[in-house]
Amino acid sequence: MEDNLKEVFSAGKMYKIKIMQELLEESNIKSFVLNQKGSSFLVGEIQLYVDEKDETKALSIIKDHEM
Repeated sequence: MEDNLKEVFSAGKMYKIKIMQELLEESNIKSFVLNQKGSSFLVGEIQLYVDEKDETKALSIIKDHEM
């Protein structure tokens, strides 16, 4: 994974990731998903990453809309 990517959100459900990803996209912040959820047992988290230059703005957006 790129060194300049920072995790800004994680969830157990993909729909939560997609909602946050859309909110970030509305603010022109590109995000990347890392799905570490095991398909057999559905255990683990899904993480959302952004470029480090967008980290502060992304965290603010997520805080305002966190579920």
